[in-house]
Amino acid sequence: MEINWIVLGIVAVVLIALILFMIKKNQKEKKKLTDLLNNDFKKTEEDEPDFEDTANEK
Repeated sequence: MEINWIVLGIVAVVLIALILFMIKKNQKEKKKLTDLLNNDFKKTEEDEPDFEDTANEK
């Protein structure tokens, strides 16, 4: 049985292209998720009173 190098080469190139495509797509999704998690927070209301405003009222 003889090895068909042309078919083996084509399969290798397709596998490498698929792996590179998956890595590129994963990096885009990672960036989207990072941006979402970094910017998705609610501002908390001020727990501490503003002493400058209360001092001016007296």
